[in-house]
Amino acid sequence: MNTSKPMIRGALLLCASVLAFGCVMPPEEDPVLLKLDELDQRVGAIERVVRNESLLQIATELDILRDEVRELRGHTEALQHEAQGAATRQRDQYLDLDQRLQSLERRTRGGEPISQAPPEPGASASPVAPAVVPAVGGDDRGSYQAALEMLRQGRYPQAEAGFRQFLADFPGSDLADNAQYWLAETHYVNRDFEAAHAAFREVLDRFPNSRKAPDALLKAGFCEYELQRWSDARASLQAVVEQHPDSTAARLANQRLERMRSERR
Repeated sequence: MNTSKPMIRGALLLCASVLAFGCVMPPEEDPVLLKLDELDQRVGAIERVVRNESLLQIATELDILRDEVRELRGHTEALQHEAQGAATRQRDQYLDLDQRLQSLERRTRGGEPISQAPPEPGASASPVAPAVVPAVGGDDRGSYQAALEMLRQGRYPQAEAGFRQFLADFPGSDLADNAQYWLAETHYVNRDFEAAHAAFREVLDRFPNSRKAPDALLKAGFCEYELQRWSDARASLQAVVEQHPDSTAARLANQRLERMRSERR
């Protein structure tokens, strides 16, 4: 009985010590936990920045893919036209051959000797398929596609030179608006925002009805934001929302306007 009392007293002292230590160092003030919270917040901020940059990169790649789809459609239409022309030529040749065979059969039944029919006036002795002229390099679509491929590969100086050459050689091409837009993009990715802004504005001035107009206006606003021209940027982005409300450009413009409000720009 006397031995158990000291043991109980020792246990009570141990519990009191544990409680006292817990009161001295609460979990919310543990420096390790505080450091982990800080690191978690920093990682979260980095992830948000990476996600935003990834979205811009994806949007650029989607634009390039849309242009490639347009190019493929153009090539498909050209191939369909050529196929229709080939089918027409084959049908004409078949009818001509059928008429010649019928003429030979009639002459044979009438007892006339079979001889080679004289060629028709203006026709060659043997039918020859029309020659196909190979496409000569330097056409507008080939030149545009070459510059676009350099842009996709990240060869921005070469892409810039390619689009400039395209616009000089084919100013009236139906791809001129796209070429002007991607020329501006080569400046934008290199963070030459002054040159990019001027090039995007040229898209709007020269090709106001282009399907690239909403994106050009958006990127002009982005350039003005980077150049800290806050009122110009706000006006350009608001114009995107008002003029092209259902476009992807309008959604991105709204996001940048919200960011400017949070930054008190």
